[in-house]
Amino acid sequence: MSRHSRSFTCFLLATCVLAACKPAAAPANDAAAAASATPASAAPAAAPSALAKIAGDLNPLASPKDAIKSSMDKFLALHSYHANMEFSGGPGGAMGHNDIDFVAPDRYRMAMPMGTQIVIGDTMYMHVQGRTMKVPMPKATLSQWRDPARLAEAEEGMTVQAQGGDTLDGVPTRKYLVHHEKPKPTDVTMWINGDDLPIQIQVNSVLNGKTVTSTIRYSRFDDPTIKVDPPQ
Repeated sequence: MSRHSRSFTCFLLATCVLAACKPAAAPANDAAAAASATPASAAPAAAPSALAKIAGDLNPLASPKDAIKSSMDKFLALHSYHANMEFSGGPGGAMGHNDIDFVAPDRYRMAMPMGTQIVIGDTMYMHVQGRTMKVPMPKATLSQWRDPARLAEAEEGMTVQAQGGDTLDGVPTRKYLVHHEKPKPTDVTMWINGDDLPIQIQVNSVLNGKTVTSTIRYSRFDDPTIKVDPPQ
C-alpha cells in the first residue's frame, strides 16, 4: 500500500473511531439525565463492528494468494496486450528473444528469431522460405499466455508469498513469489502495478537438469491499435 493509501486508510479509521465513540451533544438541562440513562459501555460498543467493516472494505484481499487471483482475473479480462519475453539458462544457454501481441479471445503474433508466426484459434500461420503454411495446433497450446501465473494449471498445492514493494522502470509494484509443486516444481515471481495488473513475470523451472529462466514484460494493456490478422 502506498504512503498516500496508508494515510487515507488511517484517516478513515480515525474518523470511524471518532464517529463511533463520540456521543451526540445533549441539551444542557438534560445532560445529567442523559449521562445516567446511557450505560458507560454503550457508545464505545459500536466501534469494533464499524472498524471491522471499514477494514474489510479497504483491504478486501485477505491473503497474497487472493491478491494473485485478483490480478489474474483482471489480466484474463484484457482485450489486448504486448509482451516481451527473454529466455536464459538451460542446456544451450540463452535461447533468444520473443515479442508477442495478443488480441482476445485467441489471436497471437509472435516475432521470434526464426521469423514471425501468427496464431488464430487452433491454426498457426508459419512463414517459411517466402511461403505461408497453415499448421493445425493442439487445443490450448498457447493457454499459458492467458494464465501466466499458471493458476488453472496447478492451483492445488500452490503457495504465494508477498515480498513487499519494488520498482520497475520507475513504476511502483507489489512483488509476489508463487511456488507450484505440480506438475513439477516451479517458481513464478510476479510484479503487480497499481492497476492490479502484472507488468513482469519471471518463471524458473528445470529442463534437463538445468535451470531455465523466462522473463516476460507486459505493456500496452487494452491498446486498441494492437491488431492480429491472418496473412493475406
